[in-house]
Parts: sequence; structure tokens; C-alpha cells
Amino acid sequence: MAKNTKTINITIKASKDAFTSFFRHLKGEKEKDYNFSEISALRQLLNNEKARILHVIKHEKPSSLYALARILKRDFKSVQQDARLLEHFAFIQLVPEKSGKRNRLKPVVSADSVNIIFNI
Repeated sequence: MAKNTKTINITIKASKDAFTSFFRHLKGEKEKDYNFSEISALRQLLNNEKARILHVIKHEKPSSLYALARILKRDFKSVQQDARLLEHFAFIQLVPEKSGKRNRLKPVVSADSVNIIFNI
């Protein structure tokens, strides 16, 4: 059986004054769209730290955000903020799990690929 691939599409268009970008991903069976008012917002989303987070989540499968922060050797609060941003744009899901009396959020990668298209 073939693996079901999930893709995130980002289209960037050159306008008279600047680049504008349009972000689309499939959420369930519905498409959800986001507009970035500036290309800097897209740069913030797709930086090296976010790439490290995605790589670690996909390959090391941490059991919680705290475990993710420990693997990355980064401050928990910073990792949590980055993970929330990645979750907002559907790059990851934070799945609630119960461990004893504690609740934790397990990060899981949502998409297998990201397509970035530049329309000039």
C-alpha cells in the first residue's frame, strides 16, 4: 500500500511594491488558506531553527515538547513558541497525551513535503 503524502503549498507572487505570499494546506478534507502580508513572515516560519525542529520531530519522535527541547538543547519556552507557530500553519500537530496525572503535547509532523512556487 502506498503511503499517503500530505503537502503544504506556498505561492509567492511579485507585485509592484514587494513579494506577497499565499499559504495553503489541506486540513482534513478542507483546504485552509493564509495570507502573509510580508515575505518576512514567511522567512520567520521557514528558518533554520524551525527546520531543526521538523527534522528532530520526524526522525527522533520526541514524546513531548519538553523532550524536544532537551534533544535540541534549547530553552523550553522558545521551543514551545516555535512549535505553536509550526502548529498554527499545519507543519506539525500537537497531540494531547496523558502520562500519569500529567497532560503533555506530543509533536507530530503533519506534512511530508512543502512546495514553494515563485510567480514573477
